[in-house]
Amino acid sequence: MKQALLDKVSIFLLKKGYTTKNLTRTCFDVLARKNEQILLIKVLEDANSISRQYTDEMISVASYINASPLIIAEKAGNKLEDNIVYSRFNIHTLNAGTFFNCVNNRFPFIRRSQAGLTASVVGEKLKEKREELGYSLNALSKKIGVTSRMIIKYESENSEVTINRAMKLYDLFGHQVFNEVNVFMQREHPESKFETEVSGKYVELGFDATETKKTPFDIISRKDNELILTGVRDNVNPQMESLSKLLDADNLVIFQKKKPKNIPSMTKEEFMDFEKANELVRFLKEF
Repeated sequence: MKQALLDKVSIFLLKKGYTTKNLTRTCFDVLARKNEQILLIKVLEDANSISRQYTDEMISVASYINASPLIIAEKAGNKLEDNIVYSRFNIHTLNAGTFFNCVNNRFPFIRRSQAGLTASVVGEKLKEKREELGYSLNALSKKIGVTSRMIIKYESENSEVTINRAMKLYDLFGHQVFNEVNVFMQREHPESKFETEVSGKYVELGFDATETKKTPFDIISRKDNELILTGVRDNVNPQMESLSKLLDADNLVIFQKKKPKNIPSMTKEEFMDFEKANELVRFLKEF
């Protein structure tokens, strides 16, 4: 079932003009790009099957490549309903139909939180629509099942309301009175996490850098617009080159015994000898 869902998502993205790369044995299954928009997608039958190690790494990698991390699944224990945004370890989680709607710029306004199904009311818009349609505060409060004071609160700030009250507001005023959940706006600033000398050297050179365990590369680093995917190994993962092309990134392999061909590479000792970031960047660009 996962493969069928993965194929469905990939074909849809290709038809929408995205360039895609499917990966295996990584923390994400699809990397998709259209102009400056980058999506980092994990496809699962059950979203509850993913571990925090995988989601933490997805979020970290996404922050370095300015991508939106997403989980697309059929269920999370129970079936994922259409046009509702769920969350798994702080990653937007949704079913395929909801994802397709988002790509088509039709974003949902209902999300599953600890409080259950809720929606965020746009206060100014609610007041505007109420006055436009001639509802008094008292009349609207009776239709929604809350006090007039609560309607005033809704109109003075962006308030979270339960699904029951949200649907009553929706029946009266439509979706315009709610904040959309733009699943593509999730962004985090890169955070350096390093344990080895190589990743520590990147930080010393002024890069943000983090080590990864569930990706085709071992270190991802960024300084301004320079993005480098680094493998610390003798055997180069064949997925690295296609990933770097899609991301406009540079590749580097730090080998121990066997120097790989047709890719920028050096020994650990050579890498540790760099004193300035621009020297490393120049080496990669001139390769």
